[in-house]
Amino acid sequence: QVQLVESGGGLVQAGGSLRLSCTASQIIFGIRAMGWYRQAPEKQRELVAVITSGGVTIYTDAVEGRFTISRDNARNAVYLEMNSLKPEDTAIYYCNADMWILGGKTRDYWGQGTQVTVSS
Repeated sequence: QVQLVESGGGLVQAGGSLRLSCTASQIIFGIRAMGWYRQAPEKQRELVAVITSGGVTIYTDAVEGRFTISRDNARNAVYLEMNSLKPEDTAIYYCNADMWILGGKTRDYWGQGTQVTVSS
């Protein structure tokens, strides 16, 4: 059973920084992409950033220039460096891995979520 284990959330003042980490316990046939999503209270889960196996990165406009996503393929890990945090960044952050499985298909795996709270 694939598990994604996250760490690094917490409470920080506006303007501060946090670094989230996520490690996959095992790989099926490979990882196509890994990313971070977030869900604020009473809002839908939204994409924050994603990085492909080839290193291509995509960010939502709200975090562009403040957040940096990176990955360590040898460790099956993905990281999210969050700088200049704002109160509106407060949410539960979820790690996602889009993995190759049997038959050339892919499947999404999710972490349990880590709380990020930014105080004003």
